[in-house]
Amino acid sequence: MDMSRIQQLLVFHKDNPKDSFILFALGKEHEKIGDLETALKNYRQIMENDPGYVGVYYHLGKLHEKMGDPNQAFTVYHAGMNVARQAGDQHALSELAQAKLELGDDEDF
Repeated sequence: MDMSRIQQLLVFHKDNPKDSFILFALGKEHEKIGDLETALKNYRQIMENDPGYVGVYYHLGKLHEKMGDPNQAFTVYHAGMNVARQAGDQHALSELAQAKLELGDDEDF
């Protein structure tokens, strides 16, 4: 497993620990190598520090699905839809709505 990209991102993260883009990139890299718990930690940290970072909601929801937690995925998609709506990001809103719909509707959760 090539950890060079993660190591490089960790150096950036040390200099900018609350940078959402760096945390997001770390999360995606950890997903790629199957370290889902660390990816989850990174995504959750983004939501705590920067809840307006629209891009994290879709990927966090998909990660919850991958980890076998559709209820949490549904909740994340719903929250992300509200953030996307507030940001005026129609593309993200559409993706989140589709992901949520694929899981079911409000009565299912």
